[in-house]
Amino acid sequence: MTLRRLPPGLARLLLRRSVQVLALALTISTLCVAMLRSLPGDMATRVAAGRYGYDMVTNAAAAEVRAELGLDLPLAHALWQRWHDLARGDLGRSWVSGEPVLHELAEHLQATLVLTGAALALGLALGLPLGLLFSRPHPAPWVRALQAGTLLLRSLPPFLVAVLLMLAVAVHAGLLPVAGTQGAASLLLPALTLALPLAAGVAQVFALALQQARALPSHLFARTKGLSDREALVRHALRHAALPLLAYAGSQAVLLAEGAVVVESLFAWPGIGHALVHAVFGRDLPVIQGAALTMGLLFILFNTATDAAQVALDPRLRRRPA
Repeated sequence: MTLRRLPPGLARLLLRRSVQVLALALTISTLCVAMLRSLPGDMATRVAAGRYGYDMVTNAAAAEVRAELGLDLPLAHALWQRWHDLARGDLGRSWVSGEPVLHELAEHLQATLVLTGAALALGLALGLPLGLLFSRPHPAPWVRALQAGTLLLRSLPPFLVAVLLMLAVAVHAGLLPVAGTQGAASLLLPALTLALPLAAGVAQVFALALQQARALPSHLFARTKGLSDREALVRHALRHAALPLLAYAGSQAVLLAEGAVVVESLFAWPGIGHALVHAVFGRDLPVIQGAALTMGLLFILFNTATDAAQVALDPRLRRRPA
């Protein structure tokens, strides 16, 4: 299907995202090279240490790595080489392991997507019932207290939530492993770390959207026709509340993938963020560039999927003139 056959709103969306992908690739490639060269320490020594171990690094080994990778070449030459490889779709090979970057990042990407998907599913499963509860008129005092608790939970940084869960669930209760990849049990703690603040935000956004939907003329008219509040909610209010909820969930999915950098490092979860941190320590430029580009593409992909879903749900966006 060509862009001309797509609805105008969706065609414009895909065209904008294509331009963003090109700009993103160029920007990330440039920043990775410039920032890596500005870091303190000798790049060749760090790469040699990653290859042979810190105890085996010698001046001769560092000089050999420097000559092999062209680390003494001017910045403009290094940038041109990165741009040329990227234009050919070649992310190169890891400076440390020698493996193709695409192969190295494939498993890490899968781990990040599993973690992000689990966190998103848990966040929605916990947040939607809470939002429905918070949206009821004249809530009980315990509901107000629970709503205040979600405000506090939403404001906590991910690393603090991670530490609290580690201490309460893993260390004191001994219910789950603290870190590692020991099956599904190892996934639950990092997923909860990302899901709990998300659930608090989903509950607040969904409650507000339902309250606004209940105030719409369509909902009020449905009640005057004799529909119960539950029937009017299912037939009318939920559809109106879905748009702001979808926009919020889509933006949070992007933040989950980005926030996984901290969470993956804390729980030793082998995702893209974990690989990026280790690549920075080892000055592994191709892996750094590949990981950063992958995270940027995830950002654009999640935003595109969210916007496309909104276009599909809202006829006004499909009919908007170019």
